Amino acid sequence: MSGRPRPAQSILDLIGDTPVVPLHRVGAGVPYRLLAKLEFLNPGGSVKDRIGTAMIDAAEANGWLKPGGTIVEATSGNTGVGLALVAAVRGYHAVFVIPDKMSAEKIRLLRAFGARVVVTPSQLPPEHPMSHYSVARRLAKEIPGAYYPNQYENPENPGAHYRTTGPEIDHAGGTSLAAVVASVGTGGTLSGIGRYFKEHRPSVKVVAVDPKGSVLGPFFRTHELQRWTPYQVEGIGEDIVPKSIHFEVMDEFVEVDDKESFLMARRLAREEGLFVGGSSGSAVAGALKWLSERPIPEGSTVVIVLPDSGDRYLSKFYSDEWMLEKRFLEEQAVVLDLLRQKTFTPALVSVSPTTTVSDALATLRQHGVSQVPVLAGLENVGSLQEEDILRSALEDEDVLGRTVPRIMGPPFGEVARETPVGELLHLLKEERALLVRARPGGEPVAVLTRHDLLNYLSSRGGSRAI
Repeated sequence: MSGRPRPAQSILDLIGDTPVVPLHRVGAGVPYRLLAKLEFLNPGGSVKDRIGTAMIDAAEANGWLKPGGTIVEATSGNTGVGLALVAAVRGYHAVFVIPDKMSAEKIRLLRAFGARVVVTPSQLPPEHPMSHYSVARRLAKEIPGAYYPNQYENPENPGAHYRTTGPEIDHAGGTSLAAVVASVGTGGTLSGIGRYFKEHRPSVKVVAVDPKGSVLGPFFRTHELQRWTPYQVEGIGEDIVPKSIHFEVMDEFVEVDDKESFLMARRLAREEGLFVGGSSGSAVAGALKWLSERPIPEGSTVVIVLPDSGDRYLSKFYSDEWMLEKRFLEEQAVVLDLLRQKTFTPALVSVSPTTTVSDALATLRQHGVSQVPVLAGLENVGSLQEEDILRSALEDEDVLGRTVPRIMGPPFGEVARETPVGELLHLLKEERALLVRARPGGEPVAVLTRHDLLNYLSSRGGSRAI
């Protein structure tokens, strides 16, 4: 015998038995042993691989899904990937309905597995006919041979974690295990884990982490359904109370906001080498918050479930520009910081309404710029683009002798010197350039372009230097 493991029959055999690792730097100074359960090392990159196989196994056993059938599911992305794995291996078609707030990477990933993806508006009430819940139910009725797993009500959602994730955590945590912490969405992960520990080790605390804006935490405390408000973190929290969440096996709910979640996820990548999603940041931030308020015996072990991989959020919170635009970075540069670096070209090059087009073109070429504001004293009355001058001169050679109002465009947008750089990122998506004033309504002092902003961000090494 070589001692080597037997070859797996398919990728599905590699789901589960994920490792745990200690959090050394993020957990520094905390008198507990923090262990991260690395669910993002499942083949599909998330904890949802576990329920994907469990729900389809049950559907096949009960005759609800026949060979060549279609799996239809409403998902924030990760459950879809888990189901797409099963569909690819077992020869099913797959259609997933996903809210439009989810990352482009998730949509591309689902399509990479051969699935059809239907995107719906993300801020609709659940009962709306265009919500992702309603659209998935409708498609499941319309498509011949379709099966709708419905993770929000399917007992195999918590059941999979009762049978697998709970025992794995029990074994990894050892005798000193005092708490398990996980973020909640459908609630299946923590409901299954919670049920396991209530039956086998009731002394272990089961702690849920919920994003601010979700209805789950408030419902746990008041038993009343409150108003859902939008948040950015994906895959956790809900605007409904799913049947798959079992509050009776949960001891505590902790709320964290988007900023806490994203900054912690970035720390996990940079300080622990764990490239995880925002819900993992939520779980760790929530665990540290709970431990600061509800101390357990020193030296106890706490296992924190990290649900998914960071590779599906590269265009979002792993993007410095996105974080700046959403104002999630702790320290933000302002326009004045950018102006201090702008050493080439005068900060403000402008023309007046009485300037001839010929003189304006000469000004543009003298300073090596392609656009200028048209200022009448302090008033921002228009803008002039080199390409507009050249196009107009080709159509009418006499235009060069006329004044700039003849061909000027609308005025640039305006910002003050204390405007955060994150706001520039948003504004410069719509504007070619911005006029900077010393203060709102005050003296014009500079023009900023997209080129200026990109130079600043690249020279400063992104958000780490801002």
